[in-house]
Amino acid sequence: MGSSSDGSLMNDPTTTPRYDLERLLVSGSPRAMGRAQGEHWRDRIRAFLDVRFAAVSGYCTERGRASGASGLLEVGAESMGIAEAWDAVGMAEHRGIAEGAGVDVTRLYTATNMTDLRDVLLLPDVSLLPDAPLPPADAEGCSAVLVPAARAADGHAIAGQTWDLNATDVDFVVAVHRRPDEGPESWSVSCVGCLTLMGFNARGLAVGTTNIKTRDARPGAGYLSVLHRLARCASVDEAEAVFATAPLAGAHTYWMADAERQVEWEASPSARVARDTAGGPICRTNHCISDAHAAMQGEPTSDSSAQRFEVLAAALSADQVSVDDVRALFGDRSRGVLSVNRYPEDAQGTATNACFVAVPALRRLHACRGPADRGVWHTLGFAG
Repeated sequence: MGSSSDGSLMNDPTTTPRYDLERLLVSGSPRAMGRAQGEHWRDRIRAFLDVRFAAVSGYCTERGRASGASGLLEVGAESMGIAEAWDAVGMAEHRGIAEGAGVDVTRLYTATNMTDLRDVLLLPDVSLLPDAPLPPADAEGCSAVLVPAARAADGHAIAGQTWDLNATDVDFVVAVHRRPDEGPESWSVSCVGCLTLMGFNARGLAVGTTNIKTRDARPGAGYLSVLHRLARCASVDEAEAVFATAPLAGAHTYWMADAERQVEWEASPSARVARDTAGGPICRTNHCISDAHAAMQGEPTSDSSAQRFEVLAAALSADQVSVDDVRALFGDRSRGVLSVNRYPEDAQGTATNACFVAVPALRRLHACRGPADRGVWHTLGFAG
């Protein structure tokens, strides 16, 4: 792989890029920014909701819940109320999106935070059923890396991830450029109708996530609400202080990176365990690492998660790691269908929907829609 003169990563010249990344600039109050998104993507948001609810119905049925996703909207309504009490600003934007798209606000919240809220519905409570059989391992998930400045080739810390979920979600991946009346200018890469999934702001803070599952899920703030709030912070220190107050619904890992510090929290409603890059680069896939969570992991570690973790760890053992190295790593196919880079035709029910690589010190973001070798990479920055 090579770079174009504007810094955009190009695909293998023998292939034709299959995916581009649509970008939308919104500005004003949170409600106004939300309405602008909802109006612009009205038809696509409605289609996305249908796709998400169809996917969760199948997911529930596969796990022996004959009634499918019955009860999920009730979980969503309770969780939305908790999230709004914690971060009214973020919920104002969410409500604006629903208004602009003309969709039910609870249905939108439930669909966009599905990976948390379905765990509330499906995973047995470890405190009540400690020996309950676990469902089969799910192949979905993401791959994330944090590289400190001391191990980066140009001396600037790097943070990034792939985002992997339902293969159909790639049709809805977009980038939103926010210029709010208050707070920092920012970019997020997410799906239409969603708050921040992967975010980066003009103050130099990047945030992201990978999914894990633990048996202590409960109604609470969905992971997109949490990330959206973190994305308004000025630094890792501030983000960690905000994160400590988040009433989590389910388990995820949350990474936060600025020029000086890069930290990941493996977090669930009942435990939060941090790792940082003080000892070198760190990586993450989709199984629990901490003892606190391994004992209540909601599914066995999948072959996909274990194999991807091995590949990431080996690549990050290099003395110097560059942005191009990370982007190439996100395109790795060395383990076939169990690789970091995953295609719809792998038939795992999941695929790489987007890739995101931030360099906080330079206020520079590289992102693409779809797998790393099939998407057009864009270099995104900020005014001034």
